[in-house]
Amino acid sequence: MSRRILLKASAAGALVLATSSLTGAAMAADTIKIGILHSLSGTMAISETSLKDVALMTIDEINAGGGVMGKKLEAVVVDPASNWPLFAEKARQLVTRDKVAVVFGCWTSVSRKSVLPVFKELNSLLFYPVQYEGEELEKNVFYTGAAPNQQAIPAVEYLMSKDGGGARRFVLLGTDYVYPRTTNKILRAFLKSKGVKDGDIDEVYTPFGHADYQTIVANIKKFSAGGKTAVISTINGDSNVPFYKELGNAGLKATDVPVVAFSVGEEELRGVDSKPLLGHLAAWNYFESVKNPVNSSFIKQWKAYAVAKKLPNAATAVTNDPMEATYVGIHLWKQAVEKARSTDTDKVIAAMGGQTFKAPSGFTLTMDPSNHHLHKPVMIGEIKGDGQFNVVWKSKAPIRAQPWSPYIAGNEAKQKL
Repeated sequence: MSRRILLKASAAGALVLATSSLTGAAMAADTIKIGILHSLSGTMAISETSLKDVALMTIDEINAGGGVMGKKLEAVVVDPASNWPLFAEKARQLVTRDKVAVVFGCWTSVSRKSVLPVFKELNSLLFYPVQYEGEELEKNVFYTGAAPNQQAIPAVEYLMSKDGGGARRFVLLGTDYVYPRTTNKILRAFLKSKGVKDGDIDEVYTPFGHADYQTIVANIKKFSAGGKTAVISTINGDSNVPFYKELGNAGLKATDVPVVAFSVGEEELRGVDSKPLLGHLAAWNYFESVKNPVNSSFIKQWKAYAVAKKLPNAATAVTNDPMEATYVGIHLWKQAVEKARSTDTDKVIAAMGGQTFKAPSGFTLTMDPSNHHLHKPVMIGEIKGDGQFNVVWKSKAPIRAQPWSPYIAGNEAKQKL
């Protein structure tokens, strides 16, 4: 046998040994990495930081119970800093460099839209925990927040009802990006179907981080002189603080012009004096104030975690809807991995359909196998003086999501993956 052949044989043998050693090491690894992709700085930190923290709490809970398939979960936390292109860069880093099995993250739709190409290209998984505008359905995403028919549409129906004040004029006030604009496009079509004229709808947008709402609130007051008026707010992030403060300064009460918010929950209200906001509304799929044993346990667990980890303002720690959606999503992923006996993306996707979880909302939630959205209850809450919500209306059962709104022409045949 020639020296060249011997060298080739030795190299091939070494490659086989190295490959088998790497495979063995991977198989023997005692952790499964999962990515946490939330803004911990910038304008969205007010909302997203608690999602990072509740994800870490859930990981600790799962690890204390034996992990997933006998392996511990290891969180890899990154901060895309409310910078939408940076979300894509950080997502790619998590999947290619850090080798995470799944990513839980994003809040704004612009951040989600930024990372979608990465998850599709790399065939990795994103769990998205926040209400959004719909008009999207992706194989590589599981949506654990609400579609418009699970939040926006029921909220406006409530405002138009006798119990909700019988509104006939509407101010659509939002942050200037895809979620508010698309949601308001859907709401305009819905309101038109209910006989509301274009002249009875005022649409206003502000940039991220906007802080001066004096003129806008004054204009809302003027517009409301034309008849029963309600504000539908899709303001996101820390702009909610000056908006609600200005409502209070202007003396605009819920009995005059009710505001229903789609992105304000218990966490955001920690930053304002909520007493002037009594009676204003928020529409979600969960509130901390709902009474049931699962929620009592969830709240107790979160408050204890906040104190133990010395989180900022731990003494006033609250839960909210996207936190519940994050908690539910991580548990559903765990169940699917254990059913699939694998973290392989395609196997987990196949196992996710039909997974159920008894949620803190008090309802058993189901992951729809055909549209990757949860069947969720709808709740409308009034702001109380302590920053909590009194639930004034809720659906009798979980509602199946309609990712593609039936109020947008051409959507009829798009309800499945």
